[in-house]
Amino acid sequence: MINIINKEVEKAAKILSSGGVIVYPTDTVWGLGCDATNEAAIKNIYKIKQRNSSNPMLCLLNHSSMLEKYLTSVPKQSREILEKALSPTTIIYNHSINISKLLTGENDSIGFRVVDNEFCKKIIKKLGKPIVSTSANLSGEPTAYNVKEINTKILKQVDYVVNLPSNNSYNKASSIIKINLDGTISKIR
Repeated sequence: MINIINKEVEKAAKILSSGGVIVYPTDTVWGLGCDATNEAAIKNIYKIKQRNSSNPMLCLLNHSSMLEKYLTSVPKQSREILEKALSPTTIIYNHSINISKLLTGENDSIGFRVVDNEFCKKIIKKLGKPIVSTSANLSGEPTAYNVKEINTKILKQVDYVVNLPSNNSYNKASSIIKINLDGTISKIR
């Protein structure tokens, strides 16, 4: 299985590096992804999903140490939250840097999730940047938990569909927590 994952990582990394969009399994649901620093690719995801660009998308990291490159400062609460999390958890941080403004909200806020999925970890390491992760569904449609549930309109518009089983034991969207400007924590989902 490791050889298959490595082959898929090579194929997907080539697509992402050239500004393409992929459909791929995550540790939660099937996602649409691209290089989180490539604005043209991000715009393409909004178009493919038929999603309003005022709705920010989250990004995946392969390790919490990546936060230091994409935030002006890493709140100490984030390490505690990540250590105690029993399921995939996205944290919304304020004051992002080095990331496309198309992904940020108020106060340059950005949602980051450190993944536990082997393919995702390897592709992020290979790319050397976060990848966008949004559910592989048209805006307003049900979330896809396996590749067979993905609308063919999406599959026809992406540059590559990763050929791996989902292997997600969680099988639902991540929890979302926001670290507010005053340091308090709000649970969003």
